Amino acid sequence: MPEATQSIVRAQLEEERDHLQTKLSEMGYGENGALAFDDGFADSSQVTAERSELDAVAASLTETLRETVDALAKMDAGTYGQCESCASDIGVARLEAMPSARFCMACASKTR
Repeated sequence: MPEATQSIVRAQLEEERDHLQTKLSEMGYGENGALAFDDGFADSSQVTAERSELDAVAASLTETLRETVDALAKMDAGTYGQCESCASDIGVARLEAMPSARFCMACASKTR
């Protein structure tokens, strides 16, 4: 990947990381990996369902954050853009579309 393109992708990943961290913080996601609810948070079935939904959203955001942080770490290590399965290069177009991609198209299609 050309250095200029990698700089743009790095900026996108850093922006995404910051956005995800802010979103999780706004949701009350704590450092212990759980959502914080105040004592006034009722325990009715409706609230329990909403709480489960928030937990699912937080889990998804956390996974995306992990993938984003991992991609930034790969950039620092010089392994960004290398498929985790076959070690071949991940196409530039795929990385531009999905900067945290872990697998080349061939390996990604095998896991579906």
